[in-house]
This record gives sequence, structure tokens and C-alpha cells, in this order.
Amino acid sequence: MLDGLSLDPGLAGRLSFRPRLPDQAPLPPGRHDLGLFPERDAVLVVPEGVDARAPTPLVVLFHGGGGSAERILPMLEAHARARGFLLLVPQSLFPTWDLVIAGNGPDRERLDAALAFVAARFLIDPEHLAFAGHSDGGSYAMSMGLTNGDLASHVIVSSAGFLTVQMQVGAPRLFLSHGTQDTQIPIDRSARVHARRLREAGYDLIYVEYDGPHAWSPDVVARAVSFFLDAPASVGAEARTD
Repeated sequence: MLDGLSLDPGLAGRLSFRPRLPDQAPLPPGRHDLGLFPERDAVLVVPEGVDARAPTPLVVLFHGGGGSAERILPMLEAHARARGFLLLVPQSLFPTWDLVIAGNGPDRERLDAALAFVAARFLIDPEHLAFAGHSDGGSYAMSMGLTNGDLASHVIVSSAGFLTVQMQVGAPRLFLSHGTQDTQIPIDRSARVHARRLREAGYDLIYVEYDGPHAWSPDVVARAVSFFLDAPASVGAEARTD
């Protein structure tokens, strides 16, 4: 409660989307623009061999500031095709995510629409639905993942600068990584602080530091994919960061 008034869940970053049974024909294997928005449309990668009627893992991948789906896709596209998970790549309406600029707004609404599009065509595995991202996208994935931990089972974060959470729900598992040579977002004031707070809050966290700059590491990304698909699920208590 704030000043006796309930905080609007949408303004706090809560998504209205929930997994559902598909009722439309699935998309064929390949990379697809969803056709939802005239500019900066969302992209979906469908790997070979997906059975639309069987629960399928989904990763939602958020680009960095000034980025695009095209630029961030190399982080996970090959893994999606090799391991058989759906890869949804939304794009921010403006150069970076609304949460970075002024708070939750159009990007949350666009994400809701993109998730609904995928769920209408594929049966999403609710135990393997990850939010992932690099830089501003990592910050967005972490913030939205903790806000929607009843939806996101996993959160994969690379080189995030900030964590903004106004409403915490659920307790997703987290994989947090950062380069020790990052001069754009120094690790001492970002990942190390986030890792400490998340552990204190009781989140199930894997934290990885690597010798590198402000860029995602292929070896670390491979470990994150294994964390998402291969690690056994664990049930933890509700977690808090305040």
C-alpha cells in the first residue's frame, strides 16, 4: 500500500499474460516477425521438431540499450535451434526499455501481446519460461522477472546495470553473470551488489564472474542454457529484496 492506495499492478510491471491452451495453427520452423507492431516488431524463433501440443520451453530475450532483435539474437538463437526451445525477442518501442526511461508502460503492453501470440500457437512449458537479457536488457529481464516470478520460472542476466522492483511475486531461479573488465557498467556497483541482495533475499542464484568487457560471453551463455534446461527444479520460499 502507498499512502492508503493500492499500487497499480501494470505500473509496477505486472504482466497480465498467463499460459493457455493454443487454439491457432503453429508457425513453421524458422525466424518469424510476428506482425503485431508496425515498427520494432517482436521476433520468434521456432526450432525444428517442436510439437505444438507438447509443453515447450520458452526464452524471452531482451536486447540492450540502442539495440534490436537482430543484434541480440546471436546470444541464444543457435542454442534455441540446437536444444529445441522457442525464442521470443521483443523490441522496445524507444531506443531502450521503458523501465529505463520513465517506468513501465508500452513495452510491458507489447510484451503481453507478444506472449499471448506465442501461447495461442504453442503450448508453453510453465516450468521452463525464462526472461533473459544483456545490459539494459539484462536489467529489464531481472526487474520484470522478479516482478512476475509466478510467470517466469528462470531469469538469465548478463551485465545488468540496475534492478528496479516495486512489486515482488514468486521466486524464479536466477543466473547472473558479469565481466570483471566491464568499464561501461563496473561490476563492483552492479552485479556484486545485485548478487548480495538477491542471496540475502533468499533467491536461488547462480552468480558467475568472467574475465571480459561489457559483452556476453559464449561460454557463460552455454552454462546459462544448461542452468535453464538441465538443472533440476527446486522450490524455494518467497523472496524479498527490501
